[in-house]
Amino acid sequence: MRIIFILFMLFYVLPIVASAAVYWFGERDSDWRSADRSSMRWLPPAQQMPAAVVRVFSARTVSWRGILATHSWVVIKDAGAPAYERFDYTAWGGPIWKDRFAPDGRWFGSDPELIFAADGAEAAGMIPTIRETIRNYRYPRPGDYRLWPGPNSNTFVAAIMQAVPMKAALPSTAVGKDFPYDGQWVGWAPSRTGVRLNLAGYFGITVGWYEGIELNLLGLVAGVDVRRPALKVPGLGRLGFAAAVLPALSRSFERRSPKGPLNPGRPPA
Repeated sequence: MRIIFILFMLFYVLPIVASAAVYWFGERDSDWRSADRSSMRWLPPAQQMPAAVVRVFSARTVSWRGILATHSWVVIKDAGAPAYERFDYTAWGGPIWKDRFAPDGRWFGSDPELIFAADGAEAAGMIPTIRETIRNYRYPRPGDYRLWPGPNSNTFVAAIMQAVPMKAALPSTAVGKDFPYDGQWVGWAPSRTGVRLNLAGYFGITVGWYEGIELNLLGLVAGVDVRRPALKVPGLGRLGFAAAVLPALSRSFERRSPKGPLNPGRPPA
C-alpha cells in the first residue's frame, strides 16, 4: 500500500500540483472573449498547398481547466481545395463546429501542439473516412457534450483517429480521449496497434505501440511512451522526447516557400 501511495503521489498528485503552479504564476489571458485565437502560421496558405492535408491539433483548454485538460480538433483539405476545413466538438450549440476558428489557431490564448500530420496520397485516402465519421458521429445533438468523462472534444477526435486509423496518440492531458465511443469495454487502442480495457471512461488501461502504456484513473492518464521514451502524466503531459513532427514539417515548407521560414510566434496585432 505504501508503494501504491508513493506512485500515486508521484504520477498523479505532484504533476497536477506542478501544472496548477505553472497556470497560477504564468501569463494568461484574463478574459476568454478577448483571448488570442490567431493563426500560428504553421499551415501554408491553402493555395500554396495543392496536395491533400490532414492535421490533428491539441491545446490547453480555457481558464483553470487548462491545468488538467487539452482541447483537440481536426483539420482537413482535399487536393486542390481552396481552403482548409476545421472541425471542433464543443459544449456550445451544435456541438460539431466547422470553420469557426483558424485551422492552426491558438485556443483562447494557448498555443496548440501538432499531434498528427499527413499530406498527399496518404491524406487523400484518410479524408473520406474522416468525413463519414464526422457525418455519422454518435453524439451530434445539443446536450450530448459532457466535459467529463466524455464525450467531449477529445472523444470526438479519438473516434476519428481510430476510424482511419492514424498512427499517433492524443496527449495524456486529452481528458475524454478514453471515453468508450463504441460502447465497448474491451477493444482496439485508437491507433489500432494495441488494445484497451475501459470502464465508461472513468477507469481503464491502454497498451499500444503509439499509445505506450497508459493507466486512466477518473479520466486522468499516466503512463510510459516506449516508442519515443517519455513519461505521461496528468496536468504536465509529456515528460521526455518530443514527437518532433512540427519542426520537420516546417523545414519542409521552408524549402518550398518563396517567402522564407514559417513564423510560429505571435503575429502583429
